[in-house]
Amino acid sequence: MNSKKDIELQVIQNYQKDEQMMILVFAQWCINNDLDPVELYNRAYPLQGSNPSLQQAIDLTLPKEEAGEILTSTLLNALSLFGNEDLALVVTEEANKKK
Repeated sequence: MNSKKDIELQVIQNYQKDEQMMILVFAQWCINNDLDPVELYNRAYPLQGSNPSLQQAIDLTLPKEEAGEILTSTLLNALSLFGNEDLALVVTEEANKKK
């Protein structure tokens, strides 16, 4: 039987995997919309500096011609799930410019 510590560790690992997936969805959405993920991230979080998780995600993105469409609403839901309200605001601003 799993100990409480094992279960806590599993929850943390799942959260980190899900968070990494959210970052990848953000990065791919940016690429698909001809936007720079680092620039948008820095606009939302100007005091954070470089983000290794974001750079990792950018390295995993596909050219927009090969990537599937990511709806802005899907990205906003993922950002909201992880409490990235500032980034969601920047994404919304950029999405509105594209309309």
